[in-house]
Parts: sequence; C-alpha cells; structure tokens
Amino acid sequence: MDASPAEQARPGLQPVRTGDVLPLGQYAALGDGRSVALVGTDGSVDWLCVPGLDSEPVFDRLIAADQGGRFSITPDQPFTVTRAYRQDSNVLEQVFTTASGQARVTDSLNSGISGRLPWTELGRRVEGLSGSVELLVELRPGRRLDQANPWRETVSHCSILHIDGLVAAFRASEDVVRTVEEDGLLRAVLTTRPGSRSTLAWLATADEPLILPSVESIDARIDRSDQSWREWAGNLTYLGLYQSQVRRSALALKLLLYSPTGAIAAAATMALPERVGGAKNYDYRYAWVRDVAYTIKAFLRVGAIEEARASFAWLINTIRAHGAPMRVMFRLDGAPAPPEETLDMPGYRGSRPVRRGNVARDQTQLGLFGDVMEVAALFVEQGHVLDLATRRLLAELTDRCADLWRGLDSGIWELPDLEHYTTSKIGCWSALNRAAKLAEQGQIDASHADRWRRERDRIGAWIDSRCWSDAKQSYTMHPGTERLDASVLLALPFGFDRRERLALTRAAIVRELGRGPLVYRYSGAEEEEGTFLACAFWAVEARALLGERTVAIREMDALLAATGGNLGLLNEQMDPDGSDMLGNMPQALSHLAMVLCTVAVNDA
Repeated sequence: MDASPAEQARPGLQPVRTGDVLPLGQYAALGDGRSVALVGTDGSVDWLCVPGLDSEPVFDRLIAADQGGRFSITPDQPFTVTRAYRQDSNVLEQVFTTASGQARVTDSLNSGISGRLPWTELGRRVEGLSGSVELLVELRPGRRLDQANPWRETVSHCSILHIDGLVAAFRASEDVVRTVEEDGLLRAVLTTRPGSRSTLAWLATADEPLILPSVESIDARIDRSDQSWREWAGNLTYLGLYQSQVRRSALALKLLLYSPTGAIAAAATMALPERVGGAKNYDYRYAWVRDVAYTIKAFLRVGAIEEARASFAWLINTIRAHGAPMRVMFRLDGAPAPPEETLDMPGYRGSRPVRRGNVARDQTQLGLFGDVMEVAALFVEQGHVLDLATRRLLAELTDRCADLWRGLDSGIWELPDLEHYTTSKIGCWSALNRAAKLAEQGQIDASHADRWRRERDRIGAWIDSRCWSDAKQSYTMHPGTERLDASVLLALPFGFDRRERLALTRAAIVRELGRGPLVYRYSGAEEEEGTFLACAFWAVEARALLGERTVAIREMDALLAATGGNLGLLNEQMDPDGSDMLGNMPQALSHLAMVLCTVAVNDA
C-alpha cells in the first residue's frame, strides 16, 4: 500500500466488536467536502450523515448497535487487517488476510473533476491479492434517528431506496451476487481471486433526482479523489518538524470544512461518550465560533490559504448576520444551532442519553471575542487585507468586549456554573490587545483604541489580583477556587505578558492534571471523562513558547506516540492509560491544537 510509516496502523489487527460496535480508535474517516463517513477495521461503514455533516445519519450503527444502518464488506471467516490512508490522502486502504487468501478494500467518499459531486457517492473497490476470500456485503440504511422507515421501490431499470426525503441506490459489479433484497436491507456475496477487481457503491441525494453512474466511472473517481487529496496536501507550505503528522491533521481538518459555505464542524459525529457508559455524550456536528477561529489559524500556519479565507469569510458574515450577543455556535449553513434534545436510542456501548442539538448554543462565552480577534490579527500578520465591513465589525466587537468583560460566563468548557473564568478574562485581554495593535497599524478604526488599552490593562490587573493562587503557584480556574484549568495555557499563544507566572502555572497544571503525556481539562474532570487531547498539545506548545525547545520536542515525541495509533486521527479525548479514544471524531480542536503546537515547537 502507498503509505508512509507514520500513516500505518498496527499490523495484523483482529477487529472485535463489543455490543456490535468497535473501539472508537478503530474507525477511519472519509470525506467529500460535505459529509464524513466512518469505516471500521472490519470493513463496516457505521456512520454517515446525508446530505451534510449536520444532517440526520443514514448509517448510524455507532449509536444504534444491532439495528443501526451500515454498509459492510467483511470476510466470512476469521481475519486480520492492516490498513493505511494513501499517502497525503483521505482515501483508505484495508487489506484483509484470512486462512484462504488476501483481499484489499479501497474506500472513498468520491469527488469529481470539478470538485464536490452534486450527490453523495461512497465508492468501495475490492481487489483480490492472493488465494480466495469470500466477502459478505450488507447494506442496511438506518432510520435517521428513528424518524424514517426506509422503503424500496423498483422503477423501470433499477431498485432504489427512499429514506425520509433521500433517494438512494446501490451499484455493484456483476460478480457481486445479491442474496437478499427486501425493504431497506440488501445482502450480497463477493468472492475474490488473484487479480480480481470489483466495485461497489452507495449513492444518495436529498429531494433531488438521482444520477446512476456506471460502475466503471465510480471506480475511476476513487483514484481521481485520491489525486485531488494529494494535490491539496502537496500545496501545503509547512516543511518543518513532524511534517507527515501535520499533513494528516490538516487533512482531517479539511474533512470537517463544509465546502458549500466554508463553515467548519467541531466534529463529524454526535453522542460519542467522553467516558463509556457516562452521560457526557454531546452533538458536535455544528460550527463553534472558537473552533472555526482556531482552525483558520491552523490553516493559515500550514498554507491552506483558500480554506482559511473561506472560513474567515463565513465566520465574519455569520457573526454580522446574527448581531449581538455573539452566539457560541451555528449550523453549517449559518442558521442557529438547534436546541438540545435527548433521543430514545441505545447509544455507543450503552452510553446514554443520546443527545442531538447542543445546550451550549444559548450560553455566554466572553472568550469568543479573543478568538475572533486572534484570527483577524494573524490574517493581517500574514500579509492579507481586511475589507471595510470586516474592520467595522471587529471594532464593534472590541467595544462590546470592553463593555462586557467584567461579566460572568460559562467559560471555554461550557460549564453550567457561571463564574469569572480566568481563560475568559484572558480571551478578553487578548481581544483588546489585538485590537489596539490592529488600530496602530491602521487596520481598524482607532478612535476607541485608548479605551481598549485601558481596559486591557485593567483586565491584566484583575487577573493578577483575583486569579493567582500563592498556594498552588498557579493561575486557577476562577477566583475563589484552588481548582486548575488547562485552558489557561492558551495565555501563552495569546501573548498574555506574565511569563514567570505562566511558567509556574504550566508546571502546576502538568503536575496536577497530567497523566504521562496526556492532560485532563480541569481539576475533577478525571471523575467523569477521559484526558483531553487538545490540552496535552497546549502543554507542549506552552513549553515551546517558554523557550524550552529541546524538552518540548521530547514531550511532543511522547505525545504523538501515545495518540498516533489510529492512522493519526484524533478524537476529543482518550483513556488516561492510552487504551482507546473517547468522544466525537475526528475532533477539530484536537487536530488544530496538534498543528499549532507543532508550529510553535518548530519555530521556538
């Protein structure tokens, strides 16, 4: 297989399902600029939302177990699997080895000559490598979170499925023998031989006519899609340390960019648990202002200029369209995110409740001002230009920040308790600091710049007097507590000028919240969730920004070794013993934190 050692998974893996699902660290992601599919190590596609990332899933085995939708191609006897992404690509290859032979399955959510197809096309190529392998095919569409009943219709020349407004069809080479085809269920058998090549595909549109392309054209688009991914990755400009890992994270972030609008989803999934069996099972298929801003920074750092510009334009236009107060998140089309509701579904390995929508949509998070101004400052720093409407909006946001920074909020972790969270105050400090510098450069209206500088200095004094603990030798989560918060480490990349205290804070956070190379979000988090991957990268980034490059490289090596087992794909969290990933995936915050950390280590 055409893949670098950094992209290889553990060889000879024997997939084992528990409660009809695989460990989360055994799912790879495919994408087409509109949605993301997750395919497991046993050849089963267990997650796909159509037509977009935040639509209802049509393959939902991840959270619906036995009866959930899936599209599986699996050997009918015991097997092992080796897998890898093609080099610099989001096209996946898995080689199944049985007692009787070897077969390779290549998976792609296809694109066309001009980019994203106007329909969803999941293409799957099966090649015989040696001997003979019998593969069982099962296509079982889900019920779109129990809101639909798939039904089959035979028209003049083919059989099609209807699923709550979706029109879908199965296409396959002639050697794929269908054995069951009733209601929504389809089963088939395919037997490989040395040199054999077969193609299977699932196609769908939403409330639109469905194209039924030839099997040959679908097969050709697998390689065309691979070429498109390679060309995109080949244009990235980052050439420093950990280049292959940075490219893999950039490719993961590209999967989460919703190309029709430029929005960036926080993750491709919903309701995957932060602890198996726990209640923290959230829906992350929306665009958080914070995650979009940080991802734009990551795209700018690696030279993905087109994506950075598209997402920055979406962010600014969406904030402007909705006015004050600034919302925490949006749907990918720019509409408000839906309110949270719980669904009567089994959940991943019984983790309930299964949540759709997100309660944080109505929260106040004052740190968002800093997130937006940070990306605007970097955009200008790299030589790009702000238009007049964006300049006016940024000045208005800065004025709001100056007015509101003394208020309570829910903080970066979206907690139910309103507090004066230290990271939120640092975010406000950063917003005013960045705005004042942009005003000095003539990039935004400078008429209120003196006020911005005064309020910035007041925030700094407020943090020093209320958020520092002599006992902990650290900034704490908020005034009146001794609890620590790993997000305070963001003060260093934000340029918060308290170097000595931040060095002590980093040491305290790693000492109290660290578990080897991994880090919990805040004090007490270990009681209800896994370690948070972004926090681990923030700890290494802080080390680099404090000038300790040699140590930072050593810590980065250990962190990548701990988190790189699933083809370089990162979830939100991880078991502290490193046994498996937790939370939604692929997680934008984890991947962008990895990219920005690497750039800091490289440039230290």
